[in-house]
Amino acid sequence: MKLFYSPASPFVRKVLACAIIRGLEGGIERIPCNPHASTPDLLAANPLSKVPCLVTDDGLALFDSPVICEYLDSRGEALPLFPAHGAARWRALKLQAMADGIMDAAVAGRGEQLKPREAAREATLARFRAAIFRTLDALETDLPHRLVDIGSIAAACALGYLDFRYAADPWRPGRPKLTAWFGAFSQNAGLAETEPHE
Repeated sequence: MKLFYSPASPFVRKVLACAIIRGLEGGIERIPCNPHASTPDLLAANPLSKVPCLVTDDGLALFDSPVICEYLDSRGEALPLFPAHGAARWRALKLQAMADGIMDAAVAGRGEQLKPREAAREATLARFRAAIFRTLDALETDLPHRLVDIGSIAAACALGYLDFRYAADPWRPGRPKLTAWFGAFSQNAGLAETEPHE
């Protein structure tokens, strides 16, 4: 398998954490790329020019982290990260959606922060921040569980990205339970080995 990736992407981190937890990381060739540069190799695999993009051994290109993570979960013999049915499945998928929403807003907000400041941009940044902090408050009252599944992995990746890109606007104050959960859950090998970096 081949993975087009950027080491700073929280969505890539989620995919790599799933691969490590499932014991598949050794079978993935990592291809670093800048999705904003729209390199020919990436475009051939993903016309959206987004990372992560996984090309399977049989040449199927998969993109968007939920799809890639579910594919990885279908491989190997480790315990599933996507519960098969019932309340556990829907809770894990809900947590993944919440965490992906935090990451979407944080990544988009990061891009806006790098542009010249103006009133419209400030309003957009405020909207992104409000969405992130409302979702963090929801996670504080309904904590991700300690079970390693796609929801808890996604939540930890979202919080790690906030630490990485938004250190000047910390998320921890007023959220002691979420802070404690993140500290404990981050010790998981899939997360400990995938810290974001430039």
